[in-house]
Amino acid sequence: MTHDPAAPPASPPSPELAHVQKHWDAIRPNSPVYGFFFGDIKLVSATKDQGRVIAHLPLGPQHINSKKILHGSVSATLVDWAGGMAIAATGLERTGVSVDIHVSYVSAAREGDTLEIETWVSKVGRSLAYTNVEIRKLGGAGQQDKKTVVATGSHTKYLNV
Repeated sequence: MTHDPAAPPASPPSPELAHVQKHWDAIRPNSPVYGFFFGDIKLVSATKDQGRVIAHLPLGPQHINSKKILHGSVSATLVDWAGGMAIAATGLERTGVSVDIHVSYVSAAREGDTLEIETWVSKVGRSLAYTNVEIRKLGGAGQQDKKTVVATGSHTKYLNV
């Protein structure tokens, strides 16, 4: 890979994105399931306002069920993972443990598709945080703006651990 001297320099990540990436880098080695499913996930953006985070995940064979579509357990694990990342985006160091997760499956995605995961915090209280997640399939070549909702979820986490 060569560097194009005429290309503008890459801008540094926002402080929120750097904080979320640091949090992800710290928990990834301690969670084999996250490592297996999300080894290729890329954090794209994070903002402190509403703890909003966007990530992209290219789907591989480890994400697919016997029907050749996204396995429901992967969607549920994404809701779990994304909820923690949203809480991290608010600036908190500890993102808690799951109390409740709800997932609604809307449509299918297949191996080779790329998912966009968008998550945000609805409320952070003294002991509980509430997050929402939307998992979308990005459009293919020539359809970059097309996004199909694959699943939605909500996630409650207990923070005092």
